[in-house]
Amino acid sequence: MLKLWKWYQNTLVVHPVKTQVISSGVIWGVGDIAAQFITHSTAKTLSHTHHEDKEFKISWRRVVITSLFGFGFVGPFGHFWYEGMDRFIKSGLKLQPNTVRFVATKVAMDGLIFGPLDLLVFLSYMGYSSGKNSLQVKEDLKRDFLPAFILQGAAWPVLQIANFRYIPLRYQLLYVNIFCLVDSAFLSWLEQQQDASWKHFLVSSITSKGQDR
Repeated sequence: MLKLWKWYQNTLVVHPVKTQVISSGVIWGVGDIAAQFITHSTAKTLSHTHHEDKEFKISWRRVVITSLFGFGFVGPFGHFWYEGMDRFIKSGLKLQPNTVRFVATKVAMDGLIFGPLDLLVFLSYMGYSSGKNSLQVKEDLKRDFLPAFILQGAAWPVLQIANFRYIPLRYQLLYVNIFCLVDSAFLSWLEQQQDASWKHFLVSSITSKGQDR
């Protein structure tokens, strides 16, 4: 494991973008396998079925699709996002690294720009990849985007505070991708919930508050 970590560090120095792209694709693929297993287990528990034909089988097509999201979007976009955001806050806003304002600004920018964009692209991409048309993808976004954004917003800022405060810049995307293993499982679970009442409650609560203002 130590040799693998040293190899990763060396390749990250020599080929930063390529390394981030490949590692993102691999991690998102592994995360989808875990997500499929969790989704299968929870669905089986809810339906109370224990038949042999319900045995867990990996959908390798979905693993490939999810890996391509890591390869094509998270890896390259994430690399330039974290590099560019760090440079902008240091040079443009003149904030000192690791100060409270520096970390808080990074967390705010990541949560308000990269977070929703990443979620929007992921949900749309997975919808189209599963064969849905534009109308169906739009309906899924209406149903899933806001609940996912709210629930993720309760966890990611805390994780990103630690990331931006203690993790070196070149490892920040790797840190995020590792936690995306859990996030991938969460998004699969969210999709499985479909039109659950708690989703409507969250959306209606936010909508009603916006109308009251």
